[in-house]
Amino acid sequence: MEFNQPVFAIGIVAHMVGVHQQTLRNYERWELVVPHRSEGGTRLYSNRDVEIIRQILKWKEELGLNLAGIEVMTKLLRKINLLEEKLDNLTLEIIKLRDGNYKFPIE
Repeated sequence: MEFNQPVFAIGIVAHMVGVHQQTLRNYERWELVVPHRSEGGTRLYSNRDVEIIRQILKWKEELGLNLAGIEVMTKLLRKINLLEEKLDNLTLEIIKLRDGNYKFPIE
């Protein structure tokens, strides 16, 4: 099963992580975790979504963060992940340039 494949309904996820379904709806409202929606509108969470929810709960417990703090942390982590992807892509381009395998785009 793919890690990002939406497979779990909200009730299952709430049970898995030990929170109320309304808590998960609040996380969605704050755009901390945005589950996939089925054609009928059912929220479907992936394994990745469940990991994010567990991380949020850990931040709340261990760091005492409120939802606003968690929102900031989540946005920063997303930016870090995007920057890491860009760094990886640039590193590959540098390697190709060094090896002489880089094909310059024609404009």
